[in-house]
Amino acid sequence: MSRTKVVPIPVMGRHNINAYLLLGRRPVIVDAGVPGSGRKIHEQITAHGVDPGDVSLIVITHGHIDHFGSAAELHRLTGAPVAGHVADLGPFRSGRAREPYRPTGLMGRLMARNKNLHLKVEPVEPDLLLRGETDLDDFGIEARVMPTPGHTAGSVSVLTNRGDLVAGDLVANSLFGLVPGRPANPPFHDDPLGNLASLRRMLALDPVRLHVGHGTPLEPDRVRRWAAREHRRLSRLQATGRLSPRAQDDTA
Repeated sequence: MSRTKVVPIPVMGRHNINAYLLLGRRPVIVDAGVPGSGRKIHEQITAHGVDPGDVSLIVITHGHIDHFGSAAELHRLTGAPVAGHVADLGPFRSGRAREPYRPTGLMGRLMARNKNLHLKVEPVEPDLLLRGETDLDDFGIEARVMPTPGHTAGSVSVLTNRGDLVAGDLVANSLFGLVPGRPANPPFHDDPLGNLASLRRMLALDPVRLHVGHGTPLEPDRVRRWAAREHRRLSRLQATGRLSPRAQDDTA
């Protein structure tokens, strides 16, 4: 059995926005960053000794433009097919994230005013439409794509045979990745309760670490403690009628 290695590919700042390179029998890319990131990702995977033409698949974790903004460009540069969940097909095809964004706190409310968040990016038509759990063995890595809805309806994560969870925006480092090692919500969730349920399902699989879209890898035990606090917080908001299925008013 080939052991899958996870290599971070920063596309903005040191850890503010990450794509990932998964190395096994063949390489797989997870996420494509903001618009204009394709060439940067191409150069970084080449620097890791990978021939971009060998990339077997580009997995997009969800339909926000900081994750699929360069998917079409990266497809052209590598020739690799793109995989995305059918529930986020609308954003992929339109080049626009589903709006309105649902802020998880102050940072999300501030970011929602940024016009760049509402740009139309180059659309992408996934070659592989994901629906349920999907084994990636045919693409050269020992890993599974796991549906993890909540951040968006079509959010997915990738769990490797080594127990590494490439988690997209299931959880993040605090302040959009600026506080290393501290779990927090990303700026937005469509369904915070659904996202937390997905996170807890993934934690029940005992991952060894969580590789996130915003920030450095997170330790599972620390994420479990944060998730327990988040569950209590969301339960209080729900009990008082201040939490709808697709809105959250407080930050973590």
